[in-house]
Parts: sequence; structure tokens; C-alpha cells
Amino acid sequence: LSSGAKMGCFTFIKVMMILFNLIIFLSGGTLLGVGIWVKVDGQSFMDIFGVLSSSVLQVVNVSYVLIVIGAILLVIGFLGCYGAQKESKCLLMMFFSVVLIIFIAEVAVAVVALVYTSLAESLLSAVVTPVLKEQYGVDRTFTTIWNTTMTKVHCCGLNNYTDFNDSVWYEKYGSYPPQCCDGVEPCNVTLAAQHNVTGCFDQILEEIRTNAGVAGGVAAGIAALEIAAMAVSMYLYCRLDEK
Repeated sequence: LSSGAKMGCFTFIKVMMILFNLIIFLSGGTLLGVGIWVKVDGQSFMDIFGVLSSSVLQVVNVSYVLIVIGAILLVIGFLGCYGAQKESKCLLMMFFSVVLIIFIAEVAVAVVALVYTSLAESLLSAVVTPVLKEQYGVDRTFTTIWNTTMTKVHCCGLNNYTDFNDSVWYEKYGSYPPQCCDGVEPCNVTLAAQHNVTGCFDQILEEIRTNAGVAGGVAAGIAALEIAAMAVSMYLYCRLDEK
């Protein structure tokens, strides 16, 4: 290609890089704002958008997930957009490094989830169960999300009713949530053991398996975008040496 054609290609890719990362930056800002909204006024958020469907997000604190994802997208969008605009090799390399780290982390999580399912379950249980013991019955939004999940999905706790042993809820009421006994109240340990309601983790896993094709397609799409973003940033980085 002639020098003019190369320059035109460089300019086109640079503009696409700026626009693409501007969208990422705005999306990150939106998610960060929604996350803060959910954290500050979660009940109002749920009243407007309705109760969350049965998904993995129902066993974690949604506000923190949105805030973290939003902040990461803000950083990525800024580095990519500003780095391409200013033709800064430093910012482009930082953008490449951040996306690469995220890509590696996603691959690692996917491998653990697929190959070491029991390990993934243990890690999730170690993180979620203490929060469930401390926040269920204390945090209104958290409790509402869990109650709706356990009612709609017909499950109890993350693993089973024992997740509520030594919990704030059990110490306060001396019983388990009614969902652990198929709605029977008071739900004592004998009834909970008799009904043996499945934990929400198993139900969510079943839902994920049912929608594995869609989840895999989304994951592959995100991975492809990340690889493309890294390739473009490295192309711009290398072409700056030739200018």
C-alpha cells in the first residue's frame, strides 16, 4: 500500500477505536450510576424495573457488581478513547494491558467453572454464605431479592436450609425462612430437614445449563471484542513508530 493509503487506514482505525471506546466509556458511566442508585435506593430501583429474574445476580450484591463493572468499563473506555485521540503509546499500552488482564481473568474463571465445578461451588459458598447469614433480614433490598428468588425458583439458601444456621435471621426469629419448609411456618429444623428444599445454587446451575448455548454465545462475542480491541490498540501502537 502507498503511504497515503496506509495513513488513511490508520486514520480510519483510529476513529473507530475512539468511537468504540467512547461507547464503552458511556456504558460504564451508565452502569456505575445505576449501581450507585441501587446501593442508595435499591427499593425504588426494584419498584421501577420489577424484581430480578432467577439468575446468578440474585445471589450477590447487585449494586457492587454494577459499580465494579461500570468502573472497569470507565477506565477501559477512557484509556482507549483518549489514548487513540492523543496517539499516546503509553495509554494505548495501558489499554492493551488492562484488556489482556481482564481476558485472562475471564478465561481462568471459565476454566474453574467448567473443569472444577465443585471448587467453583466451594468458592461461591465461601463468599455468599457469610453474607447471607449477616444480611438476610437486615438489608431490605438483599432480603427482598432472596425471598423472591427462593419463592419463584423454589429453593432455600445457597446450598440448603443449613446456610441460615447461626444467621441473624435465625437468632432473631428462631426459625428458618418459610421457603425452606414449602411455606410452612414456623419452619423449624425438623420441618426443614423433612422438606429438604434444594439450594438455589443447584437451581441456578440447572438454569445456566439450560441456557448454555446463549451464555456461550455471549461469552464468545465478548471474547472476540476483547481480542479485536487488543489487536487494534497494538496496531495503533506499532504504527505510531512509523509516523
